[in-house]
Parts: sequence; structure tokens; C-alpha cells
Amino acid sequence: MNGPSRVSGWKSLGLACLLSVGLLSGCASAPTDPQAKAAAEAINDPLEPFNRAMLEFNKVVDHFLLKPVMLVYQIVPPPVRDGVHSALENLRSPVVLANDLLQGQTERAGNTVSRFAINSTVGLLGFWDAADKWFGIPGHSEDFGQTLASWGVEEGPYLVLPVIGPSNPRDAVGLAVDSAADPLNWYLRNIDEDEWVYTRLAMTVIDSRTEVGDTLDTLERTSLDFYATLRTIYRQRRADEIRNRTPTQKPLAPSISMAAKPDNEIEKTASK
Repeated sequence: MNGPSRVSGWKSLGLACLLSVGLLSGCASAPTDPQAKAAAEAINDPLEPFNRAMLEFNKVVDHFLLKPVMLVYQIVPPPVRDGVHSALENLRSPVVLANDLLQGQTERAGNTVSRFAINSTVGLLGFWDAADKWFGIPGHSEDFGQTLASWGVEEGPYLVLPVIGPSNPRDAVGLAVDSAADPLNWYLRNIDEDEWVYTRLAMTVIDSRTEVGDTLDTLERTSLDFYATLRTIYRQRRADEIRNRTPTQKPLAPSISMAAKPDNEIEKTASK
């Protein structure tokens, strides 16, 4: 692997680590009043002014970039969009498998291997989820942020990242590690085909934003405090994922939210 490719492969990891360390070291000191201190610890959001500003930035990006692209993409017939979604999920299988093994989840690792083998062949390179529909092997998602959590690494303060949305230092590092260690990304960079890495990333963002659909807009419209609602939903979903429970929210979308609930759950969440 040449020098520039190696640098590009680890650039995101280094930036995420530096960002996380800087944010952790720059957190505001905890209040001294016992009740205020308990409330602050429960919220775990010492970066709230920065986070709210970043949310506003992300909303602008979503409005002027992601939504227009999503509307165009919705012209594509649903079966084709479903195939793209399934193929993108199949491409993540090596990363999911690595995190299954790092967490000692051997049964889930076996399911991941089976799904990848079936969907890459019978499923036409993953464009059809034959593993689930024919063999009853449902998919699951694992990432390095979940792996770090299983090893006892604390999440750190709540953090809203540009475009990515709700996160925390642990999950930001996990995202960078998953991207840098992805075998397909390694291969494409090794043969100087970086544009395919970015194409895949762009398609993942579009697919994820389309999956959320109008639910995100409804959430913003019905929430008393959109920022606080997103923060709550993100944490609930991540807690479910770390415990390998079926989340109550829709899949996270790389946009302004990274989280959304089904329509019949929105008003309940917003009114709290």
C-alpha cells in the first residue's frame, strides 16, 4: 500500500481521536450544587451550546443538500431502492463480523458469515436479502462503538458532529475505526480507487436519509425541544443496540438527527 493511501485510510481515525480528546479535555466543570450536579450528570451534555449550534448547521445542510437529493432518489422505484439498501448492508458484513468476534458473540458472528455467503451468491451480490427471506437469518448491526461499550469504555459527553449528527467521543472513534478498517475501503484505496469509497459513503447517507423519510420532519414539527428529543432518542437507541435489543426507533440516519421514532411514537416522545 502506498504512502498517500495509507494516510487517507487513517486520516478519519486520527481526526476523530483528536476531536474526542480535545472535547473531553475542554468540558465545562460540573456544578457544585448537589441537585444541579445530579441533573447535569443525568443529561451528560456539557457541550450543549456547541451541540445546539452544530444542530442548526446540520439542519441547513439537511435542508439544502440532503433533502433535495432524497426527493430525487425517491423517484427510483421502491424495489430498486430496497435492493440498494440490502447491497449496502451486505457490504458492511466484514465490519459487523469483526465486531461480533471482538465482543465474543460467536453465534451472531456465525449468522453474519451465513448471511454474507448467501446474499453474495443467491442474493445477487446482496441486492436481495435471501438469507432473511429464504433461510430465516435476520440481519443485525454491530460497530466498534458498541464493541468499546462492551469492553467497559464510557461514552463520554453527548456530542453533535457535523453532518453525522448525535454521537459521543466513544462512538465517534468507533465510526472512524470501522471506516478505516473496512476491507473494501482498504482494497479500493490500495488500488487508488478512492472515488468508489466516497461513492459508497454518499449512497449510504442518501439511503439512510430516505429510510427516515418524513418521520424526521414530523419529529421536528411536534417536538417541544427538537434538540432534547433527538438527544433522548439517540441515547435510547444506542443503549438498545449495545444490549443487542431490538431498538424502538428507526435506523439512524447520517443527517441532522441520526435517530427517529416510528410515526406513532413521535407525539408521545415530543410531549415529554
